[in-house]
Amino acid sequence: MPIKGMRNIFSKSSSPSPSSPLSSISIPPSSPLPAFSLSLMEENIEIARSLITKWDSNQSPYAEITPLFSGDRQEAKHYLTAVKGLQSAMRYFVTLDSNSPSLVQAQLLMQAASKRLKKEFYQILSSNRDHLDPESVSSRSSTDQRTSVSDCDDDFSEDECRSVTDNSISETERVSMVAMEDLKAIAECMISAGYGKECVKIYTLMRKSIVDEAMYHLGVERLTFSQVQKMDWEVIELKIKYWLKAIKVAVTTLFYGERILCDHVFASSERIVQSCFAEICKEAAMSLFGFPELVAKCKKTPEKMFRILDVYEAISDNWPQIESIFSFESTSSIRLQAVNSMVKLGEAVRTMLSDFESAIQKDNSKTPVPGGGVHPLTRYVMNYLSFLVDYNGILADIVADWPLTLQSRLPESYFPSSGDDNDPSSEISVRLAWLILVVLCKLDGKAELYKDIALSYLFLANNLQYVVSKVRASNLSSLLGEDWLTMHESKVKEYVSKYERMGWNKVLTSLPEKPTAEMAAEQVKACFGNFNAEFSETCMKQSSWIVSDAKLREEIKASISSKLLPRYGEFYEKHRVGSRRVLGLDSVMRFSPEDLAGYLSDILCGTGDSCSVSFRLLIAPIALEVGAIAGQRKRP
Repeated sequence: MPIKGMRNIFSKSSSPSPSSPLSSISIPPSSPLPAFSLSLMEENIEIARSLITKWDSNQSPYAEITPLFSGDRQEAKHYLTAVKGLQSAMRYFVTLDSNSPSLVQAQLLMQAASKRLKKEFYQILSSNRDHLDPESVSSRSSTDQRTSVSDCDDDFSEDECRSVTDNSISETERVSMVAMEDLKAIAECMISAGYGKECVKIYTLMRKSIVDEAMYHLGVERLTFSQVQKMDWEVIELKIKYWLKAIKVAVTTLFYGERILCDHVFASSERIVQSCFAEICKEAAMSLFGFPELVAKCKKTPEKMFRILDVYEAISDNWPQIESIFSFESTSSIRLQAVNSMVKLGEAVRTMLSDFESAIQKDNSKTPVPGGGVHPLTRYVMNYLSFLVDYNGILADIVADWPLTLQSRLPESYFPSSGDDNDPSSEISVRLAWLILVVLCKLDGKAELYKDIALSYLFLANNLQYVVSKVRASNLSSLLGEDWLTMHESKVKEYVSKYERMGWNKVLTSLPEKPTAEMAAEQVKACFGNFNAEFSETCMKQSSWIVSDAKLREEIKASISSKLLPRYGEFYEKHRVGSRRVLGLDSVMRFSPEDLAGYLSDILCGTGDSCSVSFRLLIAPIALEVGAIAGQRKRP
């Protein structure tokens, strides 16, 4: 992960400033020792003694209450340069005479300097807690590309430096940058002097407490499987909601910010960066990425699918950053935990998909849906799939190497065209099409529960129309394709056609094939009587039937009207004038064509006994008439 560091404000130039009192003894560690005289090394020790003593808390009340790294940065620069000079002197005397009194003095001074720097390091971390929080650090990572406090010339005071940077960064960013540079300078100095362990101990202790506190506020708990297993699903679901919010903040801000800060402060030692960052974040990260695996091991039901997919998607979406932030070998266990959680979640999703299919197959409800309406199984499955398809990308990843196996080969028309076999979405398309096919097959069996064949076809039309509508209104349409939709829409029309034929054939055949043909008065009366009886019976029966889709309902009524009304209208008009009073025709010509249109509007609404008052009033006499005719037929 490319994390941009900032230039060290304490090493602006390779050449010392003439105004610095230590300019004559600033010795690069790589310089050959023979080039420096004994007197120069002793002078290094003396200058270091002067500054180190001045800032020794045991010898100066001022040093006890005043931070070295505050106010004018020149004093802090001189102090660090003196420590480096002292280190050079120690190397010189070790080579020259390991028992030299100057070496002993230098070692004592170095211990005092290390103690002071350790105190300063702690104080900077503590006092800048708000400015060094992961959110501040991560949000201003791009600031490093714009400007840095080290852009200020070494001769500038802090106030002068502030005026230079005020135009490009905020005060909060400036304080954060200064603190990071101070920590980096102290860490480099202590590590170089052999006191890196003390520095790292303070840093890891303080930063780990910040990470742990942040995770607590994010609602991330350290849970065991036995604890999760005992929880109700409602409780687990609530924890998942907290977790989904937590992972985004943790990855993009918390861990990312800690990685930036750790990389910057300990830039001089990759080994320290790795061990330090792992110590700070490992426990928290393992808890965060371990929770999904615990959830995946819980009892699996199809209703839990969507939360499982949410968790899988959250890890998948954040995986590039997870892999980048925890790229060290020391944090490989964190990456492995995240991967293991995804694997377990994927296995859970596969199990739930299998259980979902099995639940459809095992549905054995034997109660017909009143009026041939949409079956609860159809609603449940299609609502489930329409939500499930929103996870298309994640599902494609999960089922990519889980091909659908069938006991027998089915026609290709039942499935969407695969297109590119390498397209990962093709596998999920086939699997979703298969689940729809399973429920349609179950509906074929449930249609047989209806004693009226016309109602069974209406039931099939209703349910298939619901399936098609759900596909069209969701992302299923893009997966299954237009060919699939066209085929199933044609099947709906086929069911409707069979319903019309079976449900209205008796009404249509009660009228003569040639409505305008000449007929005897008795024949006309018989035709009207039969028509009245068949029409009233059919309308009464179908007033309790239902077509849930309003558009389909109107199309069916329009289709029935187009077949019935013109034929009846011709017959009615033929015998309306001149023969209505012959042999009681007036009593059997009960419906005008306009009446039929009104009565047809009341069918297929599922109203039953609640149908319109006018409909019931006009149908009742016909029902009595039909009853009387039936009674006459029974008499010998």
